[in-house]
Amino acid sequence: MIVVTGGAGFIGSALVHGLNQKGIEDIWLVDDIDHPKKQKNLDTLTYERCVGIDNFLKEVTVLKGCSAILHMGACSSTTETDEIYLRKNNFEYTQSLAKYCLKKDVRFIYASSAATYGAGENGYSDDKSTLETLTPLNLYGYSKQWFDLWAKEAGALETIVGLKYFNVFGPNEYHKGDMQSMVRKGFLQARDADSLNLFKSYKPGYEDGGQERDFLYVRDAVAMTLFFLERKDIGGIFNVGSGKARNWNDLASAVFQALNKKLNIKYIEMPESIRNQYQYHTCAEMGKIRSAGYTESITSLEEGVSDYIKNYLVSDKHLE
Repeated sequence: MIVVTGGAGFIGSALVHGLNQKGIEDIWLVDDIDHPKKQKNLDTLTYERCVGIDNFLKEVTVLKGCSAILHMGACSSTTETDEIYLRKNNFEYTQSLAKYCLKKDVRFIYASSAATYGAGENGYSDDKSTLETLTPLNLYGYSKQWFDLWAKEAGALETIVGLKYFNVFGPNEYHKGDMQSMVRKGFLQARDADSLNLFKSYKPGYEDGGQERDFLYVRDAVAMTLFFLERKDIGGIFNVGSGKARNWNDLASAVFQALNKKLNIKYIEMPESIRNQYQYHTCAEMGKIRSAGYTESITSLEEGVSDYIKNYLVSDKHLE
């Protein structure tokens, strides 16, 4: 039996879909179904049981027949300011599950984040020797960093796997509100208003809309995650990205092209509240996961946006 926490969420439900495609249905899904779109994420999936977040912590100590926990559940808001809440949900909860897995010899794969890299002044290397040099820009990033550091200090990274997801987009993210990808937000804007809003730049060397991200289609994020489920001899922290930095203008162009509409970008002021915490460049170093044996090609931004819009967003479909 495999446990997927955050299983009704974006990457979590996509992982359950990926497991189903491999013929795996003996799955416990851990989540609180607090949004109708989350329920729709589950409607086409096959799993044995859905367990509430708090109830699972009580039951995990008596689990039998569990071979792996894919821990995707967390508060993913980069603007959350409640440190106590983040420490409980993103650090302590993860720590409890990791300790259980280490004790019971259960495979543990957890979601870290590219937010731990901060502004990228120390690069984007997933070598664990660089962990102490990283300075996240927000409490969410720190909450992920706290666990990465604990795992290293505890010697757990020889056995467990932490995945630093970059800017993942794709179907089943519809419940995330303001934390949805710019592909979904941009699609709605371009569809309804024939224009798309991007932030102006406040940093020399970057044009308006020229801020860069490593965008990754969710099917590639799933493939990389399940690679580590199959390779149980591998431990450590790994980047999950495309290895290419693309800017928001590129993304906007891909959205309009997929909709067969004329490009129309409006540059708007960035809220002062996030200007000092805004990343202008992210790009995953992918050598480590490649050296570990991952050989699959990675979907380009244009291909991913086109598939997402034409096969999911236009018809409001979920993964099925």
